Amino acid sequence: MKPFILAILTVLSFSSSAQDKYNYVLYNKLTEIKGTEYVIASVENWGKMSANNKYLLFINTRTGESKQIDFPKDAFIQKIEQVKIDSLNINKLIIAANTVNLDRSKSIDWSDPQQIIVLSTDGKEKIQITEDKFFVRTWTVNPYTGAIVITGHYDSNDNGKYDKTDKHEILIYDLKAMKLISKI
Repeated sequence: MKPFILAILTVLSFSSSAQDKYNYVLYNKLTEIKGTEYVIASVENWGKMSANNKYLLFINTRTGESKQIDFPKDAFIQKIEQVKIDSLNINKLIIAANTVNLDRSKSIDWSDPQQIIVLSTDGKEKIQITEDKFFVRTWTVNPYTGAIVITGHYDSNDNGKYDKTDKHEILIYDLKAMKLISKI
């Protein structure tokens, strides 16, 4: 009986360690954050068939410390843009990403809404400024006022897709005060 148990435990230990050989990490992009000692690494941990998780890693190049900002494993990070307006003392990162599975399909895909997320340059502050039901179309930052202007629509009937009856809006958000100024 002992040899049989020993054989089973040996097979189990080989099979459990064999699963790890398919896991790997992808560092997709390194981005310097101007005016700071930080660099952002875009990271994906992959298993045998799909991504296990995605995150942004804020790396302090002076101290070597890092801060991880997690995203859903099937999220799409479309764009990372630094907004640095010295005259207004604004230095933020704007992330445009699909992070919500609004239509409740198998995973987040291109038909799900894109959100706007504002991060501090050290990764310690993360604020999603658009609601999950708001589909972002376009956005821009006014360098004189420090406001981000976002166009899009709300999924008014909660069906997870764009309809002619969905409510279109323009959102104006103050990046210095981190508050909504107006909805048009």
